[in-house]
Amino acid sequence: MIVKKNLILASASPRRQALLRQMGLIFDVRASNVDENNIGIQNPKEHVLALSERKAQDIAKCVEEGIVIGADTIVVLEGKILGKPSDHNDAYGMLMALSGRWHEVYTGLTLIDRPSNQIISATERTRVKFRTLEEGEIVEYIQSGAPLDKAGAYGIQDDYGAVFVEKIDGCFYNVVGFPLTKFYLIFLEFQKQLGLL
Repeated sequence: MIVKKNLILASASPRRQALLRQMGLIFDVRASNVDENNIGIQNPKEHVLALSERKAQDIAKCVEEGIVIGADTIVVLEGKILGKPSDHNDAYGMLMALSGRWHEVYTGLTLIDRPSNQIISATERTRVKFRTLEEGEIVEYIQSGAPLDKAGAYGIQDDYGAVFVEKIDGCFYNVVGFPLTKFYLIFLEFQKQLGLL
């Protein structure tokens, strides 16, 4: 993949970093300090777009030259946004609610070019079905600490939260937190817009 500018990922997420490396990209990491709580937007697409843009803008203001990548992922159950759980009880409630049901995972992506300040954004949606979970396995999973830093209180990629998932309709990598194909396509389009390709 041809990259003509420095890349800066506005996220400390090890999962997003691993996925960008999987594409062979070289980038700097500068974690955004944007507060992800209480942003007041209930529409899932608008929610993730707003947060991905705020994260990218937060870092872009400190970058002289390069392309800043912002991303935000949420889990949505029957219209209710499930972010990262606040504690073990919150994680338990989320996993019980997801048990045996379909939910949606949304990710917003925003790229900002510096110094031109041109911007491109996109969203991805994936439907996920959980099998029916037993209380004991939920408790055991929560005690591992794994769900506490993940939207919807589970991860599909690096812990045994993966065995909760029965079916996926859409992009697997979106559920991980960074839809690779969507990113690749908007990144190519953005570089063309910027006259880099």
